[in-house]
Amino acid sequence: MMGYYILIGAIALVSWLVSNKLKSKFKHYSKVHLRNGMSGAEIAEKMLSDHGILDVKVVSAPGMLSDHYNPKNKTVNLSEGVYSQRNASAAAVAAHECGHAVQHAQAYEWLTLRSNLVPVVSITSGMSTWVVFGGLMLGAAAGVGFGYWVAVAGLIMMSFATLFSFITLPVEYDASNRALAWLKAKNMVTQEEYKGSEDALKWAARTYLVAAIGSLASLVYWGLQVLGGRD
Repeated sequence: MMGYYILIGAIALVSWLVSNKLKSKFKHYSKVHLRNGMSGAEIAEKMLSDHGILDVKVVSAPGMLSDHYNPKNKTVNLSEGVYSQRNASAAAVAAHECGHAVQHAQAYEWLTLRSNLVPVVSITSGMSTWVVFGGLMLGAAAGVGFGYWVAVAGLIMMSFATLFSFITLPVEYDASNRALAWLKAKNMVTQEEYKGSEDALKWAARTYLVAAIGSLASLVYWGLQVLGGRD
């Protein structure tokens, strides 16, 4: 178990460092004001309109960096630091979330696959580690048998979360690429503003990358505990 705690601690540290860097980048580029004077909400509405998406609403959401696209009610939810602000960070985040709306409208295969996994992951992710651990305890008490298969079931449950985290990567990177391409093609930002938007989105994507690596590392660790401990 000590190895697991060290692994989780290392992943948590890297995640914290990347998250702090993202917040620092967001704050820095929040000072790069858009020459066109448009707010994040206006940027989002224009991007949706330019893609012929008329059934998605842009709404304000509480919190910091809580921005997201909700495919169920078709809303682009922009945080308080994005919705009404007129800077490079707001433009980047607003356009990125609209990138997800464009993916949804065009039935982007990776987004569809991720959406299909949501119900499964919402059920299995919270209990998978406990199922694996419980199976190992049963195996230690009663020998290889029922406990082993309980642990394997836990690994399968855990693998769904890992798969979900890796499927999320192309979804997020593609949304950023769509956002940056649109910002450049429509001359929505100056060269300096574009560089700021691009840098901010790169760091946002790295948070998902760290999460995916962490999920894989945890799966491999428990896999070795279960499969490597079998006679």
